[in-house]
Amino acid sequence: MSINLISTIKGSLLEGFFPAGWDLEKIDKLCSLPPESITDRQPWWNPGFRPVPCETLADFDVMMGEAIASAIRRAREAGQQIAFILPVGPMGMYRWAVYFLKEWGVKCDHVHGFNMDEWADGEGNTVDPSSSESFQYAMEDAFYGPLGELTVPKAQRHFAVKSELPTYGEKIRALKGQGAKLVVVFGIGRVCHIAFWEPHFAAEFESVEEWKKQDYRLGAMLHPLTIEQNAITSFKSRTTLVPARANTIGPGLFLMADEIIGGADGTLGRGMMWQGMSLWMTLRHEPTPWIPSTFMPTLNGRLFFLKELAGPLVAECN
Repeated sequence: MSINLISTIKGSLLEGFFPAGWDLEKIDKLCSLPPESITDRQPWWNPGFRPVPCETLADFDVMMGEAIASAIRRAREAGQQIAFILPVGPMGMYRWAVYFLKEWGVKCDHVHGFNMDEWADGEGNTVDPSSSESFQYAMEDAFYGPLGELTVPKAQRHFAVKSELPTYGEKIRALKGQGAKLVVVFGIGRVCHIAFWEPHFAAEFESVEEWKKQDYRLGAMLHPLTIEQNAITSFKSRTTLVPARANTIGPGLFLMADEIIGGADGTLGRGMMWQGMSLWMTLRHEPTPWIPSTFMPTLNGRLFFLKELAGPLVAECN
């Protein structure tokens, strides 16, 4: 008999903790597949979707940054507007996107940036944008500011605040109607969210089609694993600083992407990681609202990931 989570969860504090639509036994089997098989194509993948393994974090940052910069340059050369839905996490790619755009001398006045989420309270009121905790501050500091005279005009930078997030859908659809391309840049959450669109939201909708129509949510209730993920990755383990709610885009927006540029770089050191299971679920589980990231391979584009995340995902004591 195996002694693990599945065999001991009944009657434990974790019974009912994971999203109701998760089949833990199925997820465990996905995580036990050979690491070298992680890029094997699946029937539901978009013909233009490709997972890209990266040997090192440095490679990951450069490759993802180049992908963002190249999309901006191609649109510039074609005389087109381009809209980006942008994350704060991963972040290392912005330094390289700035480097390439400056090296190529590409002006970004044709770019429209929409930040995908922001910390908030239950009413959708967000943190002070001048605070280092805010995603707006991080985006200005990592991308818009360093671009200097080439940067995106301030009127074309959009942030997920209470007054603006509800207007994203109208603005993005208008841009697409005028011929603009939409590029969604994203990371994958511990519970496989995209932005802060959490798996437990699936219980609210009677159909996948209804779920797909949701553009945004103000003051979204975050899953405990999302809060702990951010405590580890953004707050140096201080869980008490992590808000329990956030404003976020929904599938109505991220599934409109003409191109996706995804990133999974969730390693911790000493061979440990937080994102290996999330990566396997994203690539190998059939699309379901209970695992939002499973819809991303149905779109055109690339998902860059640290090769280490493929595993093998086995117990290791150190």
